[in-house]
Amino acid sequence: MTLSEIIVLACVALVMVMTLVPFVKYPHGLIRGPEFVRLQLIVAALVLAAVSPFVLSGTPLIVVDIALVVIAAINAVFVLKFTPLWPKQSATVAPDLRNLTDRQLMVLTANVKMSNRDYDATLDLARDEQADILALIEPDQPWIDAMGPLRQMYDHHIELPKDTGYGLALYSNLALSDTQVRDLVTKGVPSITTTVTLRSGDRIALYIIHPEPPTAQDHTTGRDSEIAAAGLEGAQGDLPCIIAGDLNDVAWSHTTRRFQRITGLLDPRVGRGFFNTFNAFYPFFRWPLDHLFHDPRFRFVAMRRLRKIGSDHFPISFTLALAESKQGDVPPPSENEIEDVTDMIEEEKAVVRTPIGTDWETSD
Repeated sequence: MTLSEIIVLACVALVMVMTLVPFVKYPHGLIRGPEFVRLQLIVAALVLAAVSPFVLSGTPLIVVDIALVVIAAINAVFVLKFTPLWPKQSATVAPDLRNLTDRQLMVLTANVKMSNRDYDATLDLARDEQADILALIEPDQPWIDAMGPLRQMYDHHIELPKDTGYGLALYSNLALSDTQVRDLVTKGVPSITTTVTLRSGDRIALYIIHPEPPTAQDHTTGRDSEIAAAGLEGAQGDLPCIIAGDLNDVAWSHTTRRFQRITGLLDPRVGRGFFNTFNAFYPFFRWPLDHLFHDPRFRFVAMRRLRKIGSDHFPISFTLALAESKQGDVPPPSENEIEDVTDMIEEEKAVVRTPIGTDWETSD
């Protein structure tokens, strides 16, 4: 066997393993990590399919081609729903509701990357977009100091600077009440929960979260529990809720799909596009990492990935309108799924440890 044949077969084997490993429902970064690159795995399969006839022949070529078709098909099943070929999960706003702007809100989320010091890019974006609610992820004290103009632009603000990469800030021109800043699961990983009053007088619940990132050496139960805890609390509350932020998870992952099943919250990306927000620096390695999930009582108005602000994340904005009735649904949870997730959350709350990635960012 030639070196070129060995390389091609090894690459096919690697792509196959990365495709299949996430089917193991084990919460560890080594298992969950390959879910992030399903788009890239499709591209890799296509490239290998184009190269293999120049390297292989006969039965090995047939076997490899069949394997690559299977690889591409499996990954396509996961990502196809985030294209216009799939039915939309979030119902598009009707013309009469679109005209009722007092029942609408625009939420803009931006992971600013703590070590990024291009403050003006974020301030300019905020001035240009004029979002009703602006959420910043990862601000430290220098970021909060530099965001002084936002306190003039917005009537309400919640600022929680941290030098660990887990800082949060929320600026709103809609009235906020019953605001809580809490570590939902892991100590040192805060979230913001608040009640937003729309201009119509209707109230909604808003959760801004930034769970831990997955790493090859750590379990993902902290991240998975954080996402699930916010979703369950919001979905079981009396008010229509929105969960938004950098969830450190892709839209097609096992964790996210389970989150939707146990909460019934909708993803406006489904049927509309990927809107990849990470990594802003490397075009080939991009996936949807910043999300907004909403109650079925909301209707979709608009969603945009915004320009670069010096961070490794693109900001993203969502505009929704609150309707009177529910529309759109997701598959129900499987038997005991909510109980299993609740047990995972309680077990993770009892763990005492340092949050993952607190030393990744450095301040100047």
